[in-house]
Amino acid sequence: MMIVIASQIFGGAGLAAGVTVGALLAQDMLGTDSFAGIPAALITLGSASAALLVGRISQRLGRRIGLAMGFLAGGAGAVGVILAAVFNQLPLLFLSLLIYGAGTATNLQARYAGTDLALPTERARAISMAMVFTTFGAVAGPNLVNVTGKIATSLGAPALTGPFMLAAAAFTLAGLILMIFLRPDPFIVAKAIANEKRLREREAANRDTNPQASLNSQAGTSVQAGTSAQAGTSAHELNTHRPGLIVGATVMVLTQIVMVAIMTMTPIHMTHHGHGLEAVGLVIGIHVAAMYLPSLVTGFLVDKFGRRRMSYASGVTLLLAGLLAAFAPGDSMLFIMLALALLGIGWNFGLISGTAAIVDATPPQVRAKTQGSVDVLIALA
Repeated sequence: MMIVIASQIFGGAGLAAGVTVGALLAQDMLGTDSFAGIPAALITLGSASAALLVGRISQRLGRRIGLAMGFLAGGAGAVGVILAAVFNQLPLLFLSLLIYGAGTATNLQARYAGTDLALPTERARAISMAMVFTTFGAVAGPNLVNVTGKIATSLGAPALTGPFMLAAAAFTLAGLILMIFLRPDPFIVAKAIANEKRLREREAANRDTNPQASLNSQAGTSVQAGTSAQAGTSAHELNTHRPGLIVGATVMVLTQIVMVAIMTMTPIHMTHHGHGLEAVGLVIGIHVAAMYLPSLVTGFLVDKFGRRRMSYASGVTLLLAGLLAAFAPGDSMLFIMLALALLGIGWNFGLISGTAAIVDATPPQVRAKTQGSVDVLIALA
């Protein structure tokens, strides 16, 4: 768990660059804000594709390989953004933003790693532990816009590439930490425990109903038995828990739609009302802190009061955030900060309650790839 937490600190720092200055960088290179939504769209598409791939790789090879590859791809994308800005190459910028999305998807998927070996009654708290440490990097990132901008200009690069320099270093470090230190892989251990449990249950059932079949089963190889157990139970368990899977996915998708709709255009909205880059970084920093810092208590609340009640709390909080953002004066930093803070809190409630419902609904034999598929929907929301 400590290795996942360490990777999340760096991953959070890389996550904030695209949100904070991605649209502004594209606006600067294009000379117009008519296409300011393109960076967010490309990051979203890249995030969706990466979520599917990371989920499939994690299912097959474990969390260590899947998450590390995702973070390293995100770091490579951030480097590409820097090069595109330096050489004023729009095609490279768009391609790199697409690849950069892998880092954002992986940062989000890392929350599942904390649940692999957690007890069912403590899963939400495990999710929250993985998420809360993202706060340190995610809050620092937007508030280092000016500092990283000065570093970028001192190196002869545009100031807006500074946050992507931070993202490149942060995502790469997160990937290396996971690749080197996440041993044994918690997901592989969880699958082994689940397979062993099912094999023992099957053998016990065979002894009760057919003693000869039990002897034949014991004579077979453990690999064949494990494969048979997995194939024989996964579909049944997924059908049994499908309502929980649908509810969890729906909560997270709706939460994401509301959050992205308001957050994405906030930097453009603020600059149109005369706010500077430092003010934009402050607001996004507060928003990102509100997305992750409440995890300190959200996990406990979800485990104590249930997934459904906290999903309702998410909806109410997001509604308040939307109303405040819609009617607040554009030149009021206080109201903008409050609206974005409520937006982050509502997102946090929805993500942790929905994630816990997804984990509850899926057995280890299909859990990682199912989680990846759900995160595709979240990314596209």
